[in-house]
Amino acid sequence: MKPNYRRCLSCRRVGLKEEFWRIIRVFPSGKVQLDQGMGRSAYICPQTTCLQAAQKKNRLGRSLHGIVPETLYQTLWQRLTESNPQNQI
Repeated sequence: MKPNYRRCLSCRRVGLKEEFWRIIRVFPSGKVQLDQGMGRSAYICPQTTCLQAAQKKNRLGRSLHGIVPETLYQTLWQRLTESNPQNQI
């Protein structure tokens, strides 16, 4: 079976789908959530630099064509520190 490749919306790196976090704007409710659901998706690297740029420049909001709640960014930062403790700011 052919591997699925995706691109990080922040650093534009291409990699396997499993290497990225998936953020979805669910159809038809427009709610933004992580990992599951059907709708418009965006992928981001689990790295501090990518998450900082995505939050500062609203790259997730532009990619998903919607408003990304601050709680989602807090969840992503928490997930980043849990998965990679030496990567803290």
